[in-house]
Formats: sequence, structure tokens, C-alpha cells
Amino acid sequence: MEQNPHRLSVAPMMDWTDRHCRVFHRMMTRRAMLYTEMVTAAAILHGPRPRLLDYSAVEHPVALQLGGSVPSELAQAVRIARDWGYDEINLNVGCPSDRVQSGCFGAVLMERPGLVADCVAAMIAESPVPVTVKCRIGVDDQIPEEVLPGFLEQVSRAGVRHFIIHARKAWLQGLSPKENREIPPLDYPLVLRMKREFPHLTICINGGVASLSAAKSMLDQGLDGVMIGRAAYHDPAATLIGADALWGDAFAPDAHQVVQGMRPYIAAHLESGGRLHQITRHMLGLFTGRPGARGWRRVLSEGATRNAAGLDLLDHALSQVQAAAA
Repeated sequence: MEQNPHRLSVAPMMDWTDRHCRVFHRMMTRRAMLYTEMVTAAAILHGPRPRLLDYSAVEHPVALQLGGSVPSELAQAVRIARDWGYDEINLNVGCPSDRVQSGCFGAVLMERPGLVADCVAAMIAESPVPVTVKCRIGVDDQIPEEVLPGFLEQVSRAGVRHFIIHARKAWLQGLSPKENREIPPLDYPLVLRMKREFPHLTICINGGVASLSAAKSMLDQGLDGVMIGRAAYHDPAATLIGADALWGDAFAPDAHQVVQGMRPYIAAHLESGGRLHQITRHMLGLFTGRPGARGWRRVLSEGATRNAAGLDLLDHALSQVQAAAA
């Protein structure tokens, strides 16, 4: 069975896919590619690098997503990040948020494929691992059928062989980031066409895929991979447990085993002075749709922010699920 880790991946999501979230997701899938939150090149150059770049060895395969539009800054950020040993470096050309636009990176770069090509060429020159691009099909009044092939052609000439395409346009004026994830219509056929037109490129699709069956359908149509975003966060058990079957791997722990698998990690985090809530906030959706899910969420939401909250609170939350299932 194919070993490509991108057959399924979890999207980079600001304020969500931090290192604790990624360890939690890794408890459910050994194969899927995990992505960091977007980190700006400027932050790596001038900010607290360990806090921005540290992660746990268990997270592999894991990719670092960068934001930026200055080739020299991106190159320097990649050079710095080399010591952390990420499996991939990804450039964000898809985020529509206002703060991203003001820095001239994210989805606004869809309008400047030449600059994107310069950025990735500079990154590739410094990177020992693949440099990939996550983009939209277009922005604002662009006609995706016209601009997307040209974008892929120009950026791939700079050395990128792997694109993750969010199958929606981004409207940089008039829509919020949340609305940009929901209102612009999905155009899956266009992304499928890009794979046919660029068979030598690795093309993965993102946007609106909310189940393993939908992901498998995309793979069966010839795409190289599927990236799941918010569904993997809100209902992780349904989207990640059993996902390794896409690689012919039988690994599929149940949700209770996932909780037990997190205990040593949580204990070490608490021992180092961390707070329970920093980890369990990512675990609230684990029992979505199952008896006791509301009690699980309530106990963790109300108690995990308290100074003394520890593993006993996690056990109390799990007892809500066990009692409801009895």
C-alpha cells in the first residue's frame, strides 16, 4: 500500500492545531500528515523560537506552515527551522484574514504568482525537506479556471511539486475569514482537472471534506491526498480513528484508548508547570455524538482552567461517558 503521508492530512488552523492538539490527533492516526498553525517568517526571525517551533517527536510526520512574502525572510526562517527537523515546510497562500492581507501574504498572494515563485525558490534553497504550497483556486474577481493553471505552472517551475488546493475562492473584501470558509462555492471539479493537467504534481484537496468516506471518494477520483480541517477538530474520532485504513493499516484505537494514551503526555505537561486546559480544550469533541459527550465537555470546560486541575479531572470527565454508556 502507498506510503504517501498526504493521503490524509489535518489542516493548519490558527489557535487550534498547536503542539498539544497535534499530539492528541496523533493518538488517533499514525499515518496522517499533521500541520502546525501558520507561523510568520518575521516571528521566527524576531520572536521566541522554541515556543514557536518546538514539538514532540511523536508528532511525525509533521509540517511547519510559514506565512510571509519576503523571499529573504522566508529563506532565513527555513534556515532557522532546519534544526527542528520538520518533515515538510509549507507556504500559506490561502489564508484570507485581514491581518494576513495587511502583511501581503496568505490568499492575497494568489494575485502575485511571480512573488510566490520567488519565495518558494528562496525557501527551497535553504530546505533539506520538501517545500509545498497551500493555496485557493483564486481570489475576488479572478476567474479560477484561468488563473489557477497559470499559478501552478509558474510556482512549480520554481521547484514546488506539491500543492494543497482549498477548492474555494477567497473574497478579500466583504467576507470574514469564517465566511470565506463557508460562502464561496466549492469547485471540486476544477481541482480534479488540475490533477489531470499536471499529472507530475502532487495535488491534494481541501475544503468541505468532512468524513473519511468523502476523503476516500476524492482519492478514488485520482487526487493524491485530502486535507480535512474543522471536522477533524470538532469530531476527531469520526474523521481520524480508522483513517489509517487509507494506507492499509489496521491501527484504530477507540476513544477511551485515546484518552489513556494522552495521560503520560498530560502528566508531563502538568509536571513542567503547564495547565490542563491547554491540552484538554482540544479534546472536547472526542465523544461527539456519543452518550455522555455533553458531560465530558461540561466537566472539562468548567474544571480544566482551575489551577489545581489534573488527571483526576480527566478521569471524572471520562466517567461521564462510561456512566452514560452503562
